[in-house]
Amino acid sequence: MTDVCTQGLDTGFVGLGYAKVAFLGIVQGITELLPISSTAHMRIVPAVLGWQDPGSAFSAAMQLAALAAVISYFWSDVRDVLFGSLSAISRRDFGDRNFRLAISIVLATVPIVIAGLALSGLLNTCNSPLRGLAVIGWACIAMAILLALAEIFASHKLMLRQASILDALLVGVAQVGALIPGVSRSGSTLTAAMGLGFARPEAARLSFLLGLPAIALAGLKELYELHKVHLDAHGWSILGVGLIVASISAFFAIWGLMRVLERFSAWPFVIYRGLLGVVLLIGVAAGWLT
Repeated sequence: MTDVCTQGLDTGFVGLGYAKVAFLGIVQGITELLPISSTAHMRIVPAVLGWQDPGSAFSAAMQLAALAAVISYFWSDVRDVLFGSLSAISRRDFGDRNFRLAISIVLATVPIVIAGLALSGLLNTCNSPLRGLAVIGWACIAMAILLALAEIFASHKLMLRQASILDALLVGVAQVGALIPGVSRSGSTLTAAMGLGFARPEAARLSFLLGLPAIALAGLKELYELHKVHLDAHGWSILGVGLIVASISAFFAIWGLMRVLERFSAWPFVIYRGLLGVVLLIGVAAGWLT
């Protein structure tokens, strides 16, 4: 199957083949977990190279690569939340820190689940207007401004253990913005966490932990959608290559992000996002990018 549009679902990645999907898997893996928008890069890189758009189905399914990377990198945190909260339930200790964090993760997922279901028809449809390069360009610039404001005005002092349920809900609401291509899930949640006063590395940890269910649900939902349209063995094998490559590159992306936030600040990402948005808008206006 090589159709770009299959029963209304954008499956452009199949026509790209193994080598191109592996290359895009590297790009997706790196940009998915950095606050620079993987969707923007999944649109601009193929456009610059003259390739067809891999489609929103590819980007959504690649969430599973991000999931694997986040769980492996933050395994000690994930283990503590999972087993610590189960232990707290058995002791009926509902004030336990791990139990409260687990509840926060669940509550933070509710807003994006509701919004994702409401907008699913628009987000993943073929030729979705939300995947337009101009939309992505403006979203990149807007998020660059918000991240810059968080850098300038936030206190950068709070630790993950100090996160309240209200903090989690606010970050969860910010996560809804990731449904707009160009905003970036990690970008919106990192910006929100920093804006609430969390130290930069702690904001990243909070962002990734709160995003685990949303990442998992988005990826699994897209696999189900691809199953429903009867993606053939060739298509699944191409997707599998992308997932493997993306999971490896995503792990190193997290490592790089944490080093930058620990030693410097989020300013490199602010500058990059702003420049990327400007380039996209100029490219669209000048006809370089379509």
